[in-house]
Amino acid sequence: MARTLSLACIWILALLCYAVPYLFLDHVNAWYGSFLFWTVAGVLVILLNLVATRDLKEQDE
Repeated sequence: MARTLSLACIWILALLCYAVPYLFLDHVNAWYGSFLFWTVAGVLVILLNLVATRDLKEQDE
């Protein structure tokens, strides 16, 4: 369940990565507006990937 939810959140975050810079940060002339967004989005993707893959282990044979 946590894996499915985290993967869904990654997809939503990916859509936001396209929408936010063009819709909401379009009027921001300074570079730090988009830099802050991309930094937070990058950290969130890393954390969500950790949650999605924490239960994946190699099979011991």
